Amino acid sequence: MNTASAPQAEITHKRILAIAGPIVLSNATVPILGLVDTGVVGQMGLAAPIGAVGIGAVILSAIYWIFGFLRMGTTGLAAQARGAGDLKEGGALLMRGLMIGGAAGLVFILTQWFLFAGAFYWSPASDEVETLARQYMTIRIWGAPATIALFAITGWLIAMEKTKGVLILQLWMNSLNIGLDLLFVLELGWGVEGVAIATLIAEWTGLLLGLYLCRSAFSGNQWRDWPRIFDRVRLKNMMLVNADIMVRSVLLTFSFVSFLMLGSNFGDVTLAANQVLLQFVEITAYALDGFAFSAEALVGSAVGAGNRRDLRRASVMSSQWGLIGSVVLAAVFWFAGPMIIDVMATSHEVQAAGREYLLWVAALPVISVASYMFDGIFIGAIWTREMRNAMLVSVAVYIVALASLMPLMGNHGLWMALVVLNVARGVTLGWYYPRLEARVGPA
Repeated sequence: MNTASAPQAEITHKRILAIAGPIVLSNATVPILGLVDTGVVGQMGLAAPIGAVGIGAVILSAIYWIFGFLRMGTTGLAAQARGAGDLKEGGALLMRGLMIGGAAGLVFILTQWFLFAGAFYWSPASDEVETLARQYMTIRIWGAPATIALFAITGWLIAMEKTKGVLILQLWMNSLNIGLDLLFVLELGWGVEGVAIATLIAEWTGLLLGLYLCRSAFSGNQWRDWPRIFDRVRLKNMMLVNADIMVRSVLLTFSFVSFLMLGSNFGDVTLAANQVLLQFVEITAYALDGFAFSAEALVGSAVGAGNRRDLRRASVMSSQWGLIGSVVLAAVFWFAGPMIIDVMATSHEVQAAGREYLLWVAALPVISVASYMFDGIFIGAIWTREMRNAMLVSVAVYIVALASLMPLMGNHGLWMALVVLNVARGVTLGWYYPRLEARVGPA
């Protein structure tokens, strides 16, 4: 086994963009998919189908993202193994992730009745929205094993700096999904169920393509080196890392699910408007994640090699590009936002409500950029305990903000609380960062 540190390429803006560029492009197709999902049901001229697809997708995403640690943990651990020159461990990490993803998806399929009952127990949505959302979720849950396993595949590709593979994967899945959306909903009239079937097909074909893109991990024997894969020390380390990330992910998911659920208290129109505007938030996340992912890969490699200089360069240079991206996004949202809202929803009431709250989504990119970039840095460094603790504090601040602002400002207070959450995330992680640098290699 080769455990010597691998020679490290210089961290440059060109290298950062080579990693981030394909991720930004691939992630751009994901919110486009959300826009199409929302838009095709929006052509029905009713608020309930928009809200149903939105709330159904959020619930499933919340359930699946409990295992989002597979994406983040795989990236950080595999990047550090790569930086240390331990290529066999990189392959073993992918196999562990695939096995966990398949098992978790099967459990979700078997327990779907309880999951949906619990979700709608806490959801105050109207009977019409709940009925349509159940139809959507009952179909999509069968894609759970593929979706969760894809977290590990994506994480491994990012760690290996094979982000062109991520682009190919996302282009295939989302292009197929969009095409099937248009066919099933607009041509065949399958409505909400058509959106769900389109996504299900895209998820399973995406898994097959993802396995092909990771074929280099299966070229040797590391993928079936069972003593290594089930090594007690390595498994324990992976479990501790993933447990911290899971807690952090559950807390973050809780925040966004509670946002959507609390918004439903203001009626179907406001719920639909919030769902439309959340597509802007997703665009922000997916665009800035491109630069955060570059930080994950480069910081992880630097930490694996014990190189503090590269850690700092990766953190600073990737964050510079993240800030530039956030300013561009804010400008686009402010000037093009009304037009995008009109395209996504034909209901005049939903359009008017969307315009009323547009200011918040236009401000969010610049306000949130620090939280996204620090997430990438800490994932790469596998400082997951600090991420967990920072999220605990941030969610506590968010809850206080909800309790204080919603009674005074209604749905505006709900959006302002989301802003407070992202500010708190950036501040708490920023407080930990100097300690991270101090613990990596010589100054």
